[in-house]
Amino acid sequence: MSRLTWKDQRYWLDGEEFRILSGAIHYFRVVPEYWEDRLLKLKACGFNTVETYIPWNLHEPREGSFRFDGIADVARFIETAGRLGLYVIVRPSPYICAEWEFGGLPAWLLKSSMGLRCMDNEYLEKVDLYYNELVPRLLPLLDSQGGPVIAMQVENEYGSYGNDTAYLAYIKNGLIRRGVDCLLFTSDGPTDEMLLGGTVDGLHATVNFGSRAAESFGKYREYRQEEPLMVMEYWLGWFDHWRKPHHVRDAGDVASVLDEMLQQGASVNLYMFHGGTNFGYYNGANYGEHYEPTVTSYDYDAPLTEWGDVTDKYKAIRGVLEKHGITEGAPFPAPIPKKTYGKVALTQRGELLDQLGQVSAEQVQSVGIRPMEHFDQAYGFILYSTQVKGPRTRQKLHLREVRDRAQVFLDGKLIGVAERWNPQPIEISVPREGARLDVLVENMGRVNYGPYLRDHKGITEGILIDNQFQSNWTVTLLPLESEQLARVHYESVEVTEVRQPDGRPAFYRGFVEVDEPADTFLRFDGWQKGIAWINGFQLGRYWEAGPQRALYVPAPLLRKGGNEVILFELHGVHGLPEVTLTDMPDLGDTAAVDEQVLNFVQEEE
Repeated sequence: MSRLTWKDQRYWLDGEEFRILSGAIHYFRVVPEYWEDRLLKLKACGFNTVETYIPWNLHEPREGSFRFDGIADVARFIETAGRLGLYVIVRPSPYICAEWEFGGLPAWLLKSSMGLRCMDNEYLEKVDLYYNELVPRLLPLLDSQGGPVIAMQVENEYGSYGNDTAYLAYIKNGLIRRGVDCLLFTSDGPTDEMLLGGTVDGLHATVNFGSRAAESFGKYREYRQEEPLMVMEYWLGWFDHWRKPHHVRDAGDVASVLDEMLQQGASVNLYMFHGGTNFGYYNGANYGEHYEPTVTSYDYDAPLTEWGDVTDKYKAIRGVLEKHGITEGAPFPAPIPKKTYGKVALTQRGELLDQLGQVSAEQVQSVGIRPMEHFDQAYGFILYSTQVKGPRTRQKLHLREVRDRAQVFLDGKLIGVAERWNPQPIEISVPREGARLDVLVENMGRVNYGPYLRDHKGITEGILIDNQFQSNWTVTLLPLESEQLARVHYESVEVTEVRQPDGRPAFYRGFVEVDEPADTFLRFDGWQKGIAWINGFQLGRYWEAGPQRALYVPAPLLRKGGNEVILFELHGVHGLPEVTLTDMPDLGDTAAVDEQVLNFVQEEE
């Protein structure tokens, strides 16, 4: 059976010199019906390998409850790649970063004070139980067993986080003990600190960066003289945060750096070849000067767009590969059609605050404020409610450490919004007879990179009026999963009436007839902020703050005939209660990627 090895600064496969030409495609960011299309487009460009992460939180969403079906069927994705003649690099680290919620770690880890990504016994026990489920599914797919998996990662960019190399050795030995016998590796930025903290003697090391190839390879060679040059992540674009522009990178610049890498004999994995979508609540966030959540789209300005179309970057990369004698690997698949279905009237409305007991089956009494994880909730929204005594006149309401955005209601009326990136007190006046205080908090995505991974959600330090902590809360858990969505009661609304926002969160529902399912894009003109579902599938977040103005709807989510559209809108709509399904994407205004971020000068992938 084939085995990937290395010797004399080269990779060898079946006794012959081998260059890894790989592109990243994350199965969990693409609907399964499109896996083959994206993989064929990778092969058509001339690549021989696909790389994917494996996010722990997707596969063990609740402790001890595992999922490996549908979009989580990683074995099927790998098998599909192998059937198409592609090799596979798997990165199943407990932590993946990837602009994915909590870097792929499951939120239930935060119920404890255990150490993360280190030799903490409680943490290692959780990893071991997960790997006991995951690794046996990968073993038949290894190259030693005739499968397509030629290499597997041990942790991810660990030198950007810590220096507990005993932990790295533990993860490595755990893979080997469970039967993994393919090439194992680490990946880190090309700096002294990262290579010192993230590499282990006897374990192959690779590097991640976006430009300055000669400089980065030079630093790598200071530590590893005999190993092959492998860029495990060559960043071709960048990810987007809400309230910032959509990042783009010049195709000629990308091609030039790739050419330089290949001239130096390097193997390479393009990050991303196809970015895909952060469906549902799975977008991550970064924390530099302040908290910045990632948008729903993970287009990444990749060679293939979020919806799978070829770009100038794809063509420029194809030109470089041709220059180096690398031929196309397969015919290019036919383009996937897009279609405009027009405006969809959302003719039904159900207010959240009027039906809390019906929508949520979980209401808990708590003396003090506790974060979401304390109540075994991972994602969505959490509502803290209490009765405030009066009279109080123009006092200050403080939400101490709101994670991440809160709407505050007094007797059902919106009195203010508190945001993590701009924490400000809210003025509150309470009549003598008292008033009901409701604080609805949205988890906008846990931090996925750096020293702030321990990112509890909800309100973490209490709610005060002036300097007085408020006690005795009713806590309503609102993950807004399918079973909660099904309990919403709707009333008819007048679709011809131009509405003004009332600041109250509500569900809006409408239906659209589809003659033939095709890819389309859901626009939210007039809407402010919320979550969208199509036929019960959670597309992700929308927000008028941009940059993204439309959510990608893959054709397999639609069905011939009637289709249900639901929005959970936090503030209300300016204008008619309608959305639009169009054939045109809209990722927003663009800005060039800062060259510094491509080289670990600032936060990296």
